[in-house]
Amino acid sequence: MIKIVNDYLRKNLVLILIQLVCVHALFSETSSDAPTDRIALTDVAKKLDAELFWDPLSGGILLSCNGHLVNFRCGERLVLFDYQEIALLDPPIRDSEGVYLTKSFSDRLTSFFSTIPPPASYRVGAILIDPGHGGKDPGAIGKVTIKGKSTEILEKDIVLKVAKDLYSRLSSKYPDKKILLTRSTDTYPSLEDRVEMANSVKLGEHEAILYISIHANSAFSAASSGFEVWYLTPDYRRTVIDKSNSTSNDILPILNSMMEEEFTTESILIAKSILDELAVQIGKQSTNRGIKEESWFVVRNAKMPSVLAELGFVSNPSEGILLADDEYLKKCSSGIYNGLTNFISHFEGSRGFTSKQ
Repeated sequence: MIKIVNDYLRKNLVLILIQLVCVHALFSETSSDAPTDRIALTDVAKKLDAELFWDPLSGGILLSCNGHLVNFRCGERLVLFDYQEIALLDPPIRDSEGVYLTKSFSDRLTSFFSTIPPPASYRVGAILIDPGHGGKDPGAIGKVTIKGKSTEILEKDIVLKVAKDLYSRLSSKYPDKKILLTRSTDTYPSLEDRVEMANSVKLGEHEAILYISIHANSAFSAASSGFEVWYLTPDYRRTVIDKSNSTSNDILPILNSMMEEEFTTESILIAKSILDELAVQIGKQSTNRGIKEESWFVVRNAKMPSVLAELGFVSNPSEGILLADDEYLKKCSSGIYNGLTNFISHFEGSRGFTSKQ
């Protein structure tokens, strides 16, 4: 995804500069007369038969239809079409009942989605699986009693078993994709090493990469239990567009913010998909703690959609026994696998890609 944006910027920098020449003067400018022709955003999405993604915390909105995307934000005039065309439209209005657009904004969306040709086929080109800790870093440590014998369980061993099983499943499912592991043995790549590995994966044109970090949890209270999936908090802003390209410094923050919001949206979708499938596999044996948001190092520094899955608590005597069971860990792997494949089917289906399998 980063490569796609960078290639576009290099080829179309002059066009973007022309389109943005008035951004600083008009970006937050509002009309003295409040528009009265309000149309609910949900009604617009329904009329267009478009998928709507809205982050209430940041106000970021994404509409997806026939493989094309439109990004905008509540209260702001800047609208980005397919990360290629920029326009200044009436700011979307948000109140207690929802988000509303003016008729002219709605008409522009209708015109865009109805007149553009099918997009280039986008696909997931690589998946990087990151089993946490390893080597000198055991991660969380638990002690459980199995068949009357006290046994020590280490997070690094648990997550490596799940990661290797997930790697095998994904490699079999997607022989045309790069399926990668940050470690396949009991070694210790640093957090920086893991992020660098993710950000340096070579992708083809119109290809994206997904990052999944796998961990086990621990708590002072032995009663704490359950699985959860984390994504980067929306109010954390990072640099996802390479500053070394030829783009103007004035434009970079705007494009970077919108690109980062797409990564956040996709990360949330991945997190929900994995959580739902983990619930199917282990929900009767473990508590579903839901989707969480946090600025973990590996998540906030990977320039791609990325999530972190916590499989359970090694500090909980009952759950620790489950996490020491290879068959249970295969269920965890199945949950992550099903969640990822469901997301990939959605991502590639909505972006015009048709698998040859």
